[in-house]
Amino acid sequence: MTDRNAEIRTLAQGASALGLQVEVSAIESALRLLDELERWSRAYNLTAIDARSEMLTHHLLDSWSITKFLHGTRIIDVGTGAGFPGLPLAILAPDKEFTLLDSNGKKVRFVAHAARTLGLRNVVAIHARVEEHVPAAPFDTVLTRAFAPSPELLRKVAGLCGADTRVLAMKGRRAETAREGLPADWRIDSDQPLSIPGLAEERHLLVLRRASDGSAALDSAP
Repeated sequence: MTDRNAEIRTLAQGASALGLQVEVSAIESALRLLDELERWSRAYNLTAIDARSEMLTHHLLDSWSITKFLHGTRIIDVGTGAGFPGLPLAILAPDKEFTLLDSNGKKVRFVAHAARTLGLRNVVAIHARVEEHVPAAPFDTVLTRAFAPSPELLRKVAGLCGADTRVLAMKGRRAETAREGLPADWRIDSDQPLSIPGLAEERHLLVLRRASDGSAALDSAP
């Protein structure tokens, strides 16, 4: 049986370690999200992670680790799966608009259900392939988590991006090949190490943006 108070403490301490001040109401919403995920996962295969303790770290704290890198107000989470990192970020940032896109219909249905259940009016769930989605205007931030190698990723999301868009690519173990083969009009703005409380796995974040000079080189080593 879930110890709710212990989970609240774990998330509060984890958020603090990430430099975030998270209201208890937001933590409770995040835990309700996990409740719904567990309930739906009894019937549908929504996530490979089924241990509640790992959901706290791999789904919630991992998602929250990139909060400070969000740029602008219009955010799209590409390949969101069951809603990560988009749903946990939408809980923390009610002033931003989140579009959560995936090609898997049952996962998109869960995202829409979770947004309704949690009262997240800043979330729109879209069932589509990323190459087929045509937004009314470019997004400020494009989020991905373990989606595709950087060159392929940037080609797929090109139609979502404008001159000032930031692409935040959440990655696992750092690989030097991540810098190879980038389109000529993109550059790696920064390569940020991510330390997730309670998660003993390597994480880092590539921040990519349009290169005004056509250079795809990283300005400085991380």
